[in-house]
Amino acid sequence: MKRLTLLFATLLLTLSATADNGTGTMTEHTLTHKGVEYTYNIYLPNDLPADAPLVIFFHGYGSTNIHKRDLGLNAAADKHGFAVCYPQGPTDNRGHSCWAVGYSFHTDAGWERDDIGFTKRLVRHLQREYGLSRHNVFATGHSNGGEMSYLLAYEAPEVFAAVAPISGLTMEWMYRQLTPKCAVPLLEIHGTADTVSKWEGDPDNNDGWGEYIAVPRAVALWAAVNRCTHELTEELPTVRNRVIAHRYVEGTNGNEVWLYEIVGGSHAWPDGDLNTAEEIWKFFSKYLK
Repeated sequence: MKRLTLLFATLLLTLSATADNGTGTMTEHTLTHKGVEYTYNIYLPNDLPADAPLVIFFHGYGSTNIHKRDLGLNAAADKHGFAVCYPQGPTDNRGHSCWAVGYSFHTDAGWERDDIGFTKRLVRHLQREYGLSRHNVFATGHSNGGEMSYLLAYEAPEVFAAVAPISGLTMEWMYRQLTPKCAVPLLEIHGTADTVSKWEGDPDNNDGWGEYIAVPRAVALWAAVNRCTHELTEELPTVRNRVIAHRYVEGTNGNEVWLYEIVGGSHAWPDGDLNTAEEIWKFFSKYLK
């Protein structure tokens, strides 16, 4: 009876998952790290080959059930043949689901959590469980998830082949205290009129997240780390706002660093201006091994 109940519950979960965007299956799981229980959803396209790439998506501050939103990642996974994992950050000292990236209201209260260690453990687990690639692992995320993507570029370059923060920030403490261990290709997509994650930065912590540097400066750091030699600029076809693509090229091992400047863009997943998921995968696919 217990086995039948488990099979029935699994069937319901799979059926509900296929109702979301994408034609594959989505299942929910838990993973405990250092006494903290995390949940995550894994999306697997139908007939996914062995050794397929893996993309980890990190949600924004306070977001829940992000896997139910149509971000376009599942459709891109179906088209290009990769798995997508949506981990859910446990709640912080304010009761909001998040990723620990060193916001001032966390550090001032002495709150911390090993989300980097969890992420490394999660990747190893998914690779073993689903036979996913040991080399082609990528990180992306929006807002707080963008900060997590930047932090992983600093702290886990041996795990992630490239990262793509969307509306993400480099906190000043990262810039001052962390030294990039090696070159990591990076794509940032950011609106110049973002009032939450400000394009020009917040050096005086007026908004309470903590001091953070300007977006162009954050991207320039990774262009320098990747030893990119020059910049190519292109304006993408306008859908709503102008999108200026700044591509820093001819870096170490052919690495590139891209900044998509959405002129007048807000703090939102920027699908109104471009096909965000396809642009992310176009960038990641350059670094498949």
